[in-house]
Amino acid sequence: MSSPTEEPRPPFPPFDEESARAKVLAAENAWNTRDPQKVALAYTLDTVWRNRDEWVTGRAEVVDFLTRKWERERDYVLRKSLWTFGGHRIAVRFQYECRDAAGQWWRSYGNENWEFAENGLMRRREASINDLRIAEEDRRLHGPRPDGDTSEIPI
Repeated sequence: MSSPTEEPRPPFPPFDEESARAKVLAAENAWNTRDPQKVALAYTLDTVWRNRDEWVTGRAEVVDFLTRKWERERDYVLRKSLWTFGGHRIAVRFQYECRDAAGQWWRSYGNENWEFAENGLMRRREASINDLRIAEEDRRLHGPRPDGDTSEIPI
């Protein structure tokens, strides 16, 4: 029996294409809530992240990291796309847009490698991210993905 802090999160590994796509969309939807507590529930208690040049270990650090992130990255909106999958691992590419405190808009491009525990929670996340300054009129993302939208993100 699992504890309330580590509730299983289907779909479970090993992943096929359908379950990997479902996992990617679930992650996108969760991150678009910008709710650090909610997002952190998708990770094991001892999860390990590399995000750019920062290492994060455990859910409490995930919550702290995401709180800082979304205080800095205002009006954040994200799209993720399945890159590949195998066994307990999924690789994604993503784009997100946000503005900083001065009002400057940014588009961030990146790739993530994910590894999952048997219970469907992510135990490892490694993200490489590049940022591009954009004008507000060049934004592509204006809110969470509409229901039923399965479009790929542009390169």
